[in-house]
Amino acid sequence: MADSSAPGAKVRSVCVYCGSSETTKPEYLDLATRFGAALAARGLRLVYGGGGVGLMGRCAKAAAAAGGEVLGIMPHFLEQRERVFDAVPHRLVDTMHERKHIMFEESDAFVVLPGGIGTLEEAVETLSWRRLDLHFKPVVFLAEDDFWDPFFHLIQHTVEANLTPASFHEAVANVRSIEDCFAALRVSAPV
Repeated sequence: MADSSAPGAKVRSVCVYCGSSETTKPEYLDLATRFGAALAARGLRLVYGGGGVGLMGRCAKAAAAAGGEVLGIMPHFLEQRERVFDAVPHRLVDTMHERKHIMFEESDAFVVLPGGIGTLEEAVETLSWRRLDLHFKPVVFLAEDDFWDPFFHLIQHTVEANLTPASFHEAVANVRSIEDCFAALRVSAPV
């Protein structure tokens, strides 16, 4: 799992972790749609969980509609539940572990949009790998409201308890706009 990318390496492919719920706030669904289009506008490939529902589906559909490259990674057992978005290339795998490993390998950076426990699990594992110096890929949490603030309070709590070094704050960003997200990823605006 060791990653050879150096800090500051060029971002070409972005893994997006996000929710698959259709019943969340419309603002979160809209953010996912706008973010997918923004990835395509910058020529960045979207790597995601493969579903056609919720934020996941909105992000992928918007990226594809804007002419962007998209790769979905879907475990067989979730094909019906998360409804594969088959208008884009997919890799079907057997386990969640395989899904996450391929998503990691295929991506230069990670963006975490609002999501539930599955999104948190993916993001925390990616942060754990970063903490262990297994990769140096940027990790950015994006919500236009205070959605991720409790998570960052928890990280700070672990820092204050001397369980996480304060320097870990440099490994992750919490932003409130798409433009700030791309700035944190060091990706230029579209031409």
